[in-house]
Amino acid sequence: MINISNPTKIFKTEEVDTYALHDVSLEIKKGEYVSVMGPSGCGKSTLLNIIGLLDRPDQGSYLLNTKETTELSEKQKMNHRKGRIGFIFQSFNLIDELTVAENVELPLIYLREKAAERKKKVNVILEKLNIQHRKNHFPNQLSGGQQQRAAVGRALITNPELILADEPTGNLDSHNGDEVMELIDMAHKAGATIIMVTHSAKYAAYSRRIVNLFDGKILGEQAGRR
Repeated sequence: MINISNPTKIFKTEEVDTYALHDVSLEIKKGEYVSVMGPSGCGKSTLLNIIGLLDRPDQGSYLLNTKETTELSEKQKMNHRKGRIGFIFQSFNLIDELTVAENVELPLIYLREKAAERKKKVNVILEKLNIQHRKNHFPNQLSGGQQQRAAVGRALITNPELILADEPTGNLDSHNGDEVMELIDMAHKAGATIIMVTHSAKYAAYSRRIVNLFDGKILGEQAGRR
């Protein structure tokens, strides 16, 4: 599904060039659950952004479902993401002016699904995430755990084949973190490919494979415990 070959990503300033990624090669098969671990600033989020077509490498190749993506236009990348890739961020990234239901519904609007079908799907997933009673509330009226549940709902609403999670428990206490991880695990069991960036060895163990990143390079891999 994903084949990244020798990508390099350089952030340039007047004083110095910083290699966020340097010749990282990675293959992830459909249906895998992979965690990426490493210290802050080691290139984890940069790698996730490239995989999610939010950024592109300065050099190297990235095949997504056998298609080379490095030369795609922004519109082409958007079309590849739409309905196929779900994102879960540490900072939730909910739209403050929209209710929970409207935030979760947004990807379906982009796919131009009919209003009745959208409403049905939103109600089903909010019930599954146990935040149906909060559907008409705004993000600032929710706890951190509830906001992340809404963010997970938004990521899952289109049944994407690929879910990218960037420190999804980073702003949560252990109880809410455990619950969010169970939701992500549920999505994997339903068939989604999961790639998660995390600092937590406990949560990395939810995955089947752990990739260790340091200074923009892969140091090695190990098996998860599940």
